[in-house]
Amino acid sequence: MATKIAMPKLSDTMTEGIILKWRYKEGDKVKQGETLVEIESDKADMELESYDSGILRKILVPEGGKAAIGAPIAIIADANEDISALLAGSPIPATIVAEKKASPTVTPLESHEQSASPSQTAAPTNGRLKASPLARRLASENNLRLDSISGSGPQGRIIRRDVEGAMKGSTAKSLPQPTIVPGTTQDVELSLIRKTIAKRMQESKQIAPHFYVTVEIDMGAAIEFREELNKASTSKISFTDIIIKATASTLMKHPQVNASYQGDKMRQYGYAHIAVAVALEEGLVTPVIRNCEQKGIARINLELRDLAERARNRKLKPEEYQGATFTISNLGMFDVEEFVAIINPPEGAILAVGSIKQKPIVRDGGIFIGNTMKVTLSSDHRIIDGAVAARFLQEFKKTMENPATLAL
Repeated sequence: MATKIAMPKLSDTMTEGIILKWRYKEGDKVKQGETLVEIESDKADMELESYDSGILRKILVPEGGKAAIGAPIAIIADANEDISALLAGSPIPATIVAEKKASPTVTPLESHEQSASPSQTAAPTNGRLKASPLARRLASENNLRLDSISGSGPQGRIIRRDVEGAMKGSTAKSLPQPTIVPGTTQDVELSLIRKTIAKRMQESKQIAPHFYVTVEIDMGAAIEFREELNKASTSKISFTDIIIKATASTLMKHPQVNASYQGDKMRQYGYAHIAVAVALEEGLVTPVIRNCEQKGIARINLELRDLAERARNRKLKPEEYQGATFTISNLGMFDVEEFVAIINPPEGAILAVGSIKQKPIVRDGGIFIGNTMKVTLSSDHRIIDGAVAARFLQEFKKTMENPATLAL
């Protein structure tokens, strides 16, 4: 019996998907459970297994095309089965783009895709070249060596436009091209991730009344604590790992911040499922580390490394980027001293973390050279008041300035 293959819903925010690659051609035999097609959602690249066994009779959406959730993308049937009625009865929706999506000559300039200085080349890290997953895929498909391509991303990271330049015959080691020709304009189609970010952030700012509270933290003890942890650890503990644990500990003492607005009630959570913003070439994803209140810093470090790597390679499972109770956005590595973040619904708050700066510190009546870090809590005023946010940050600051308590 003929089977229509529909575009699946791969995330709670997905409205459409893009066909990355068909594993079979029209006329090929397909078995139930075999991977039929690779699909790009707004959060990750996923493999869709065939619903049934038979012949892939018709591909309705080619590679590079997009389709809305539930729209037919292919038909599987027996070799001699008449599928004309299915084709006639199920016209391809207008939301499906039949032609392949052309790669723009100019790509969006994101914080993670800024032009590098001429001295920045794609230096290996632990024997591995810095390159985005999309750049690696394009290079592999076009038989290009990454080590022959100059990267124009941060720290010389190779990104899509670098590979596309090499595909067009530009000199592999040439300097990065400007992102746009002066005096011209360029319309660039938004990625699925960027469309979802735009929709959710607009809704968040329009619906949730945001307010912001900032504190400055003396990071001297945290720096020493991290150094001691790294002496005893086989992996490199980051400040983000410590911040996640400190946040989880603080959330357990301030459940009003670890909460979401539910119309006529407020839902408070007795666990800390913390999402961490990870920058991709196309936008941001927020993989979730669950039950951080129960985990040590070393365990958080291992899970975050794994989730971040798979997020960059778009291999996260839906349950790995859903269900957070609180989000942390850290721009400290970009030398950003202070910023405010937009709440990720349905969460009630988000913590924006800046860089650690060396500056004079007044302590016990004396002035010392120390290191400080600013953090800003964005809160939903429908469920969190200013005093509640202030007490949360007061407790968080106390924990970060006495981080040894996290080992208890």
